[in-house]
Amino acid sequence: MNLTNFRFETDEQGVAVATWDMPGRSMNVITTEVGEELLLIIEEVAANAAIKGCVIASGKDSFSGGADLSMLENFGKEYAKLRKSKGEEEAASFFFEKARSLSLLYRRLETCGKPFAAAIQGSCLGGGFELALACHFRVMADDDKTRVGLPEIKVGLFPGAGGTQRIARLMPTGDALQMMFKGEQIRPQAAKGMGLVQALAKREDVVSAAKKWISDGGKGVQPWDDPKFRLPSGKVYSPAGMQIWPPANAIYRRETNDNYPAAKALLQSVFEGLQLPMDLALKVESRYFAHILRSKEAAAMIRTLFLSMGELNKGARRPASVPPISLKTIGVVGAGFMGAGIAYVSALAGLEVVLLDRTIEEAEKGKAHSHKLMTDQVMKGRAKTADRDALLARIAPSADYAVLGGCDLVIEAVFEDPKLKAEVIGKISSVIGKDCILASNTSTLPISGLGKAS
Repeated sequence: MNLTNFRFETDEQGVAVATWDMPGRSMNVITTEVGEELLLIIEEVAANAAIKGCVIASGKDSFSGGADLSMLENFGKEYAKLRKSKGEEEAASFFFEKARSLSLLYRRLETCGKPFAAAIQGSCLGGGFELALACHFRVMADDDKTRVGLPEIKVGLFPGAGGTQRIARLMPTGDALQMMFKGEQIRPQAAKGMGLVQALAKREDVVSAAKKWISDGGKGVQPWDDPKFRLPSGKVYSPAGMQIWPPANAIYRRETNDNYPAAKALLQSVFEGLQLPMDLALKVESRYFAHILRSKEAAAMIRTLFLSMGELNKGARRPASVPPISLKTIGVVGAGFMGAGIAYVSALAGLEVVLLDRTIEEAEKGKAHSHKLMTDQVMKGRAKTADRDALLARIAPSADYAVLGGCDLVIEAVFEDPKLKAEVIGKISSVIGKDCILASNTSTLPISGLGKAS
């Protein structure tokens, strides 16, 4: 096999390991080329009698961040060109096949007759987690950096490579819907308790644990392909089902006001899919996915939240005459809800923060917000006491505008009153240096008007 994105090796016991390690990238993502190589691996494992099964592992710190969204955007561009040259019918057929290609690939993996196991470490999200779900066994690194999840809803999409159908067959329907609607990232212990993975191991042992499962006789059959399989929450049209679906529909409408097509399509995919055999259910999911992928809402969210965000972070709109700067100390004026939150995330990012308010007591109260948030993280085991102490040491409460003189950036975050903001901006302007950036946290007042006070 001629592979660029994977390394493929087989040990003496006949257990293969496909190590996903894309060159030139810090994170594995799903591209057309990755799909083509994965199909080669699946067919090799299925056809080679000397291979018992295959472990899919990562050569990077994380398993996968999911699909390359620029690839999905390109599908839309190809569809538009084909529609113009060949007509809607041919373009729609092309787009549907493109949209379901990953779903078909994963279905081929789970029905090839040989066991596949996923060795998960770091982030395993979106289409990457859908790949793991198609594997017959999943072992997850039991550490703070490892997460699994399906966050597609956050970029205007929903899981379209079998995720809606496999998740809804692994756990109670209500839990499955909640997980996908929220786009949650699940920690190891919770993932095992929810049935998303079958085993946990130390990071350095995940591959060996996956190999052992295959060596010990792991079967290449998914639960939903067993004739005796029963849905965790029972049939859709049953007394139990009727306790799930009407409330789920009501919650969807309450939370979205019917403005998020992807959330509606997700709900419909699960509702219809759970009434069908797996292959037909996947086809239903693919039809909804193709429809959403072509929607203006998904296109706008992918562009704004992913593609344009990447360009923004790289400084694509930076004027050529303005060099990059490095912030070390920022000032936040106004220690209320917004100001305290800005101080927290800034200190969390490693910046020194001056938190200023009318009195030192009010400024201290704003700092206490960070203490509470970090204490919650400590109680949940997500941070250490030393982390909390270090963050709090980076926040300096004050009631003296003069301390803003050493800041690289000052953000005013006082109440949304134009007179108050103008007064505060004037005071800030009188003490900061000529190279300091003065910003406003306003959400309703024109920034041009506030700028006149500086």
